[in-house]
Amino acid sequence: MADTALPAREPRPGFALTPSRGKFTIHNGPSYRATAPGDIRTGIWVLDRHCNGMGFLHGGMVSAFADSALAWAVFSATQKMSVTIKLTLEFMEIVREGEWLEAHPEVTSIDGDFVHVSARIVKEDGGLAALAHAVFRTVRRGAAK
Repeated sequence: MADTALPAREPRPGFALTPSRGKFTIHNGPSYRATAPGDIRTGIWVLDRHCNGMGFLHGGMVSAFADSALAWAVFSATQKMSVTIKLTLEFMEIVREGEWLEAHPEVTSIDGDFVHVSARIVKEDGGLAALAHAVFRTVRRGAAK
């Protein structure tokens, strides 16, 4: 099913559209962030363009979604931008087009500029789609030239 054939979908209650920050993010979105204070979950509707040739969510899209959600958790904890140093994923269940997917991240430790973070990637039925673990390095704006 082409994305244009899908009806416009509102985010789940308690989520709002995430401001996009670039062409890659725009193409992979839209994504949504939880709106309650302290709630750092991120969500996405799985669209046709997110799926592989077998008709379910592509592993690369799971990786992009997890990376973005984990980066948001890092920013929420540190108020600093960051870059991904290491990202690992364990794929648990397939996710079908049209499903709502959420990342439930947790910052596990901060060691200077390095932030360790994990997330459960959860399907709308409560099934575990993936586990993500990452290390990010915080950066100052304008530091990279």
